[in-house]
This record gives sequence, structure tokens and C-alpha cells, in this order.
Amino acid sequence: MNARIFSRRHAVLAASALALSAALGAAPALAQNAAKKNLLIGATAGSNYDLLQKGIVPLLQKKGYQIKLVEFNDYVQPNLALSDGSLDANFFQHRAYFDQFTADRKLALTAIAQGPVAPMGVYSKKHKTLANVKTGAKVALPNDPSNLARALLVLQQAGLVQIKPGVNPARISELDLAANPHKLKFLPLEAAQLPRVLEDADYVVVNGNFAISSGLKLSEAVALEKTPDQYLNVVAVKTGNENTEWAKDLAAAYRSPEFKAVVDSQFVGYAKPATLR
Repeated sequence: MNARIFSRRHAVLAASALALSAALGAAPALAQNAAKKNLLIGATAGSNYDLLQKGIVPLLQKKGYQIKLVEFNDYVQPNLALSDGSLDANFFQHRAYFDQFTADRKLALTAIAQGPVAPMGVYSKKHKTLANVKTGAKVALPNDPSNLARALLVLQQAGLVQIKPGVNPARISELDLAANPHKLKFLPLEAAQLPRVLEDADYVVVNGNFAISSGLKLSEAVALEKTPDQYLNVVAVKTGNENTEWAKDLAAAYRSPEFKAVVDSQFVGYAKPATLR
């Protein structure tokens, strides 16, 4: 299974790069001036892309903007593309991941708004509930540090594990568990690949956007996250662009009553920032 996952991951990264190249032709310089009206925005497949396409793009078009969306299937390339100027903005990551990734990679990026996020969920094709979890059950979960921490918090919310008090919630790992009464066996995998191992694991903890893009429904989860604010998604731009007119218009769209109406009607069950509640 590891060899298949390795090859799929590289295929996914290649596809993301091709999508970006196709959208750009030759990558333009970022933000030539504050009055620019052509924006290239990146998002991961599934709910994040759909939120942009259905809720944000129409609002910006009404203001005279021309928008191109680039779809990614991993959590690394969208920030690298934003940093090197290939994108004007992206919308795919929660605040905890954004803070960690930009610090680790020393990227000058700025979050300008929060947006909705599909809750992380525990899914299974072998079990209909979390009742009577077997000793040694296999649980697949994301392997990047911030989403691994998030997944363990979801398992704690579900009563399956207990995390030691005082641990940084963005950096929880298996080593920080105070109790694992069912002796769960954790299988960390690339987040985008998790829906593909539903046949192999007892339970799979999947980020909402990848669950939806793979055809899973939030209502099918055996447990859904009670999403804290640090796991709400953010809209990011390259530092220095946050005060441009286009960035302000983009941020305002995410706080608008029109966007709230789209979220409330078409994205039921999503966790939302205070501006959209």
C-alpha cells in the first residue's frame, strides 16, 4: 500500500503543477498595482474550491474582477505558489496549518479573512458507529503535523483517546496521548489519500474538503468535529498585498451577507467564523 500511496502522491503533485501551469501560461508577476482586476486564486479540491466558485467569484465579478481558480490536491503547493507570485491569493488551509507552515518555510504570507470549513470527520465502511470499538482497531489519519493534531483532537472529542493536559493543540502527536484505552493503531497518510483507504482501515479521519471531493457526505461520518476557531480556513495573500484594493474586496466578500446566504443554503453543517454566524 505504501508504494501505491507514494506514486499517487507524486502524481497528485504533478497534476497540481500542470493545472497551475495551464491556468497561467507563463506565471505573471504578482500584483503589479493595487488597481489590478485580474485575480488568480488557488484552492484545494472539494468544498474550498466550491465555496470560492459558488460564493466568492460571483461577488467579485460584480465588482469588475476577472477570476481564475486553480485547483490543488495537496497542502504544500498552494502556499509555495502564493509565495513565488504564481497566485494572488489562496483559500485552502486552517489557521493552525497556516501559522505552522509559514513559520517552518519562512514564507512572508498574510491571512486577510476567515472562511467556512467542512468539519473533519471520522468515516468507516466497516462500522456504523464508534460503539464497541475493537482493541487494536486501525485508524488512518493525516500525516502533516497540524492536521494530525487536529485528528487526535477529533478522536478525543469522540471519547476514543485522551490527550495530556497543557500540550500545544497545534502540535499534538501520538506521544502526547495520556490514554488510548482501545490500543488504536494509527496509520498517518497524506491527507488527500485518506478516502482511498476506507476499505483497509477500521476508521479514517478525513479533512472535510477531501471527504466531499471524494464523494463522502458529512452526514455519513460516524463522528464530526466540533470545530474550534483555529481550524477555520483563512484567505491568504503575499505579505505586502494585504492593503491593496483587490485584497480588501476579497476579504470583504468573505464577510458579506451575500456570501453568508450561499453558505447557509448550500453548505449546511459547515463550521463558520463569527462574521457569518
